Amino acid sequence: MSDNSDLIWERTASERGPNLGLFNVRYDWMRHPNGGAPLKRLVLESVDWVNCVALDKAGRSVMVEQYRFGVGTCTLETPGGMVDAGETPLQAAQRELLEETGYGGGQWRDLGAVEPNPAIHPHLCHHFLAEGVERVAAPTPGGGEAINVLLATPAEIKAAVAEGRLRHALALSALSRVMDIFDIGTGKVGG
Repeated sequence: MSDNSDLIWERTASERGPNLGLFNVRYDWMRHPNGGAPLKRLVLESVDWVNCVALDKAGRSVMVEQYRFGVGTCTLETPGGMVDAGETPLQAAQRELLEETGYGGGQWRDLGAVEPNPAIHPHLCHHFLAEGVERVAAPTPGGGEAINVLLATPAEIKAAVAEGRLRHALALSALSRVMDIFDIGTGKVGG
């Protein structure tokens, strides 16, 4: 890795924007490393997020389908959500899995974190693997959620990726840490 000190922008000012519910807006005035007048840049602050790959005892992944307002359609994804105040990312992942799917238990492992969109987001999305989960309760999704719960084999997940039915970037990131979902070197995704 190279020394990136010549790429660092200087923050000359910062201003709070509106609270958008899921995000707090911040505007930063940033000076290019080569100088010049500062440029106004948008930052959308949020709490950290979680996604989990939850596998039942048969090795099937517990997946959810839900309507997403941004794309105006239903998406197939791994269970996940936001880390609430006072929770660790692991506690949030366990809570989200139970709330969204009714599944719990199993052996949990931290898979690391990703930056959802470092161009505008300063927070992380933590990925977890839960193996041996089972249905322990009825799902209790939040008032802003309508969710279908599905169980998918690795082959079904790979087919959903290849067919473009599974395109949620954070779900793909979490799943790719656990199973081969892309055909690397063939020029195609999934299959």
